[in-house]
Amino acid sequence: MIKVLNLKAVIASICSIALIAVLCVSAHFTGAYAVYYNMSPRLLPIYSVGREDKYISITFDCAWGTEHTDDILKALKAGNVRATFFMVEFWTEKYPDFVKKIDSSGCEIGTHSATHSYMSKQSADEIRLELSTSSQAIKDITGKNVELFRPPYGDYDDELIKTASELGLYTIQWDVDSLDWRDLSATDIAMRVINGAKSGSIILMHNNGLHTAEAVPIIVETLKNRGYTFVPVGELIYREGYTLDSTGRQIPAV
Repeated sequence: MIKVLNLKAVIASICSIALIAVLCVSAHFTGAYAVYYNMSPRLLPIYSVGREDKYISITFDCAWGTEHTDDILKALKAGNVRATFFMVEFWTEKYPDFVKKIDSSGCEIGTHSATHSYMSKQSADEIRLELSTSSQAIKDITGKNVELFRPPYGDYDDELIKTASELGLYTIQWDVDSLDWRDLSATDIAMRVINGAKSGSIILMHNNGLHTAEAVPIIVETLKNRGYTFVPVGELIYREGYTLDSTGRQIPAV
């Protein structure tokens, strides 16, 4: 009996390892790089929004440099698009003029943490400190409260989602990954976004991608021609009366 039980345990372990390997390979080829660390029934961030009005959001993570940010803002203005920018605290403090510029353009600003760390490895107190100081750094410049948070690397666990919620922050992921950080061509970036977008999508881009600014006008013009309307994430998501399905999509209550 002991040998049989041990054999079953070995088989179970092998199956678990195989499953993890399959998921990792799948993530590599699909561009889904969000990471979740927890084996219990999980809390989820918002990946997309269940709506049929063809509203979508384009978002930019700000952590390194500003070389292409002005061109992105020009492209957004030309397309009459308000986006959401998620800023790391050290970026916010280093480039306050860009924070002001983004805010005055009518775009929305959320926090992307204080140190751009893997926050699933942090305690609740460490998480609270990261989110509080990074949000305050933004408020000190814009005078506006921060309501949105994007975890660095898309990495999260229950503790992170719970703590962010206690601080009044909605944790935001994405369902369309431009992969602009890989320095793809503007056309390749645009086609990834255009082909992946659907009503309620949240698009992930970066403020300092090499060809991001060139891709933005293509994305905006094409999706607008297909009937889509761009709004900041804060205007896309539901604040109450919703559930999250297994993919992190907000479903409005009937």
